[in-house]
Amino acid sequence: MRVARRWLAAEEPVAAVTRHARRAEEFRATGILPIIAEVTQPASLEQLRTLLGPGDTLLYAVGYDRSAGLAMDQVYVEGLRHVLAAIHPEIGRVIYISSTGVYGQVAGETIDEESPTEPTREGGRVCLAAEQALLQSPFGDRAVILRLAGIYGPGRVPNRADLLAQKPLPFDPASALNLVHVEDAATVVLAAEKSATTPRTYVVSDGHPVARGDYYAELARLWNTPMPTFATPGEPDPTRGATIASPRRGGADKRVDPTRMRRELAPVFQYPDYRAGLRGIVELEQNEK
Repeated sequence: MRVARRWLAAEEPVAAVTRHARRAEEFRATGILPIIAEVTQPASLEQLRTLLGPGDTLLYAVGYDRSAGLAMDQVYVEGLRHVLAAIHPEIGRVIYISSTGVYGQVAGETIDEESPTEPTREGGRVCLAAEQALLQSPFGDRAVILRLAGIYGPGRVPNRADLLAQKPLPFDPASALNLVHVEDAATVVLAAEKSATTPRTYVVSDGHPVARGDYYAELARLWNTPMPTFATPGEPDPTRGATIASPRRGGADKRVDPTRMRRELAPVFQYPDYRAGLRGIVELEQNEK
């Protein structure tokens, strides 16, 4: 939506796929042409060929709805293949939103676009498979792959509820957290559309990895709550009456180096590090009260 709003502000026509009629009406009210479709159902995507023409940009940024009863690869890999089969053969470029989850490094390594991709989690494996599907498709020469670090922003602060409830967080506080504010992620998408020489892959982060302990301590300070506590997954948790669960993403420990992104796309970030980003979130929440 953030990318769509910026395209609209530049007076570019925008169409967007949604599965829901109510969401379609919200799109229409903002000036977006809605397409009610499902990426796992090829017949529903026929409109794409007429709406996207030569020189246009396709942004594939599809989230995973665990309640939909679909396997992750059906959405990320097969869904992308269905969309690519439906679009105009002379489309300008395809931007795929991937994840730094394609890297499985867990020992504090610095990673960039040339680092080995050996994902250990399902999300990383399907993102990598989708990247490969795009590069092997007829649109591979027009592909831009953006491997985003942890996205955060208003309404998207992971583990907020546990922090406020003073529950132990299931992380190593010394492990590195790589972030990009959602507004800055949108900035990178537009910069990639304008400046990337295809095919090209970029890791996307603010370039300032932070220890998880420092990140959550800053959140606690801004929210005026007690400092966070941490516990090893599997340990007893008296606040829950159970054991500490292992987080889906919190076991990683790597440091993302976005030098290529900075050099080739030169995005100007509104929130250049986590302190600025968290401060912006808190200020927005206070202004909305």
